Amino acid sequence: MKSIQYNVLAGLVAGFFLLSACNDDFMQRDPLVELAEGSFLKNEGDLPYYLNQLYAKYLFGHRIQDSWAQGRMVPFYEFMGSPIVYGDAFSDNMVKSGNAFTRLNGTWRTPQSGNNEGWRWENLRLVNYFLRNYRMAEGSVNDPNELNKWAAEAYFFKAMDYYEKVWIFGDVPWYTYDLNLESPELYAPRTPRGQVMDSVLWCINYAVENIQDHNGNPVGRVNRDMANFLKARICLFEGTFRKYHTGLGLTSSANKYLEECVTACEAIMATNRYQLYDTETDPYWKLFTFKQTPDKDGHKEAILASVYDGVNVTHAMQRYHEQNNSNRVSKGASRSLVDEYLCEDGRPIYIGGTEGSYTANPLFKGYDGDDWRELDSRDPRLRQTIARPGEYVTISPVGSGEMNREKYGILYPTVGYSDHSGRSTTVTGYQFIKHLMFDKTEYDATTTGQQTAILFRYAEVLLMLAEAKAELGTLANGDLDRTVNELRRRAGFDFTRYPDAKLTLQNIPADPRLDKIYAEKLDYPVSPILREIRRERRVELAMEGYRYQDMMRWKAGNLFTVPVRGMKFTTEKQALYNGTNTQAPKTAQKAVIGTEVWVDSDGFIIPYPRDPNVVNGVLPWNDRRYYWPITLDELSANKTLTQTPDWEDITR
Repeated sequence: MKSIQYNVLAGLVAGFFLLSACNDDFMQRDPLVELAEGSFLKNEGDLPYYLNQLYAKYLFGHRIQDSWAQGRMVPFYEFMGSPIVYGDAFSDNMVKSGNAFTRLNGTWRTPQSGNNEGWRWENLRLVNYFLRNYRMAEGSVNDPNELNKWAAEAYFFKAMDYYEKVWIFGDVPWYTYDLNLESPELYAPRTPRGQVMDSVLWCINYAVENIQDHNGNPVGRVNRDMANFLKARICLFEGTFRKYHTGLGLTSSANKYLEECVTACEAIMATNRYQLYDTETDPYWKLFTFKQTPDKDGHKEAILASVYDGVNVTHAMQRYHEQNNSNRVSKGASRSLVDEYLCEDGRPIYIGGTEGSYTANPLFKGYDGDDWRELDSRDPRLRQTIARPGEYVTISPVGSGEMNREKYGILYPTVGYSDHSGRSTTVTGYQFIKHLMFDKTEYDATTTGQQTAILFRYAEVLLMLAEAKAELGTLANGDLDRTVNELRRRAGFDFTRYPDAKLTLQNIPADPRLDKIYAEKLDYPVSPILREIRRERRVELAMEGYRYQDMMRWKAGNLFTVPVRGMKFTTEKQALYNGTNTQAPKTAQKAVIGTEVWVDSDGFIIPYPRDPNVVNGVLPWNDRRYYWPITLDELSANKTLTQTPDWEDITR
């Protein structure tokens, strides 16, 4: 029995890249569609061959085509590189060098045109063409129902496509069939969100019911576990979005989606095929450092992963991730993210008091000195996500492929508001280590990298189940033990030494700092248990590209207005970065307050100091950004489309 099925992009679909990689125009005829117009889809064996092209289009993992120059985030993140690694750059988890993204600082305007804005339909046309024509193959099978499994794959991708469009635009046109230039549906108006998402739910339920189960499915094809995972993700998003965005008028149906999420999660867990990856040391960090199929190292956490062969299907993720820590586009973790990690006793950094006089957790060491002490005695995932000087990347020069403190000393993270002297920075002083694998062969591969990308993992199933049950009011201590507490156990919490590190409904820690933020920034109350589950999700999934969508579905966009900060640039750190420490055992690039670094009245680094639209590190927020606009050219082409509210429209 195979315990994990993978989306093995290498080999399986390599032939399709040559056929379909350049199909960017909605009306452009795909070569396989041209072929299928004749007799191609009349045999069952043709069906999977046609569907293979969809894997490369929807499950790209670390790869947007093949290289840095072509690796722009989709649909609109404005960052070059892996969508998984850099997705959080469009959230309050990650800060980039220079000015803020135009979509974050309030200066972004409705684009005239563009294929990178999310309003793309060519892939859906391929899906719908298949669904209209796959029944031509009925004559090649004994029972027409034998073809349902292939339709299920198509419906899996259709649900995925519409899920992305809805979270970007809200209402979008629902297309049942593929279109051509004569199709009147090409000029259809937006379909109401409720109707679209009910149709999406039907699609993913069809996939769950008809797609091949794990055991009988060939390696490299989506299976029932993957379909249930996608269903859970879609339903959690839609259920919470309907609950908190009360203006939609869909609140009464929110629980239907949350219940469907629970059903899907429970189905995955009941298979007993998956478990959290665990090793004796650093299991959380190692989880993301595999090449080729993860099961070779006993990895049973991946439900869906993109695997690369280094020849036909490749990426440059590892090379550019390392170079982003030295001489390319920089990023750093926000203090907001760092502060959310619990201490190792299961309590937050502040356990009482009020702002200005918080009572600190005795385990929390504060922000002073030059040793990044705030990372000590915390949730073990913190130092497996953000490097403490003297660990991981801070003792490993770019491309060295090794970690050797005796050889290299400590390479302190370069800090500063922007690129300078040909070097990039960590911006905040908190340098990401997650996804870095220190493999010289992978680094030297340049654009032929093979680092595996995990798209669906079991940890997210546990998080989705806990959150959905908490929202429904059905969460029990047993649920917490098999979800949140299981994640904490894998992370390395010592429940014997700190029994209260286990989360229970009767022992939820106080967090006056986070409660104050929620009370001021959100227009609804957040219960203590929901606060802890949201914390767990933010921590476990940091730097995996989910935070922005979470903020949108929770109606929490106003969290962007919490002042963005980096580490405390103390007197000791100023001495460390004064330009005299230029070689081992301490290497720190010069950073001077007022030149490379700006700080607030408490000494914490202020990102985006020269952005005229970001005042004192506060990003503006406008509720119109819960949905993004349609390009003006699309509105001109289809007069029945309406622009997203409060965005620039065409003159009609």
